[in-house]
Amino acid sequence: MIHKDIQIFGMVQGVGFRYSARHAAINYGIKGYVRNMPDGSVYIEAEGQEQNMAEFIKWCRKGPGSAYIENIKIEEGAMKNFELFDIRF
Repeated sequence: MIHKDIQIFGMVQGVGFRYSARHAAINYGIKGYVRNMPDGSVYIEAEGQEQNMAEFIKWCRKGPGSAYIENIKIEEGAMKNFELFDIRF
């Protein structure tokens, strides 16, 4: 299991990104959370198997059809043992 802190920049708020990310995370068996940030980005903490994480990150680089991704920042993080993937406000 690995933990990633993912921050996504671009047109990612107001386009259903958080809800789509939750759906994608559940499909890939990823646990953690997603939330909008004050600077207009979306922040995700994600935990899962390495291959599943790679697929989830690939999804994050595209996002939902209405999003426009300018940049993505990914860092390793300490495991927090999330039990599900949710949207935080």
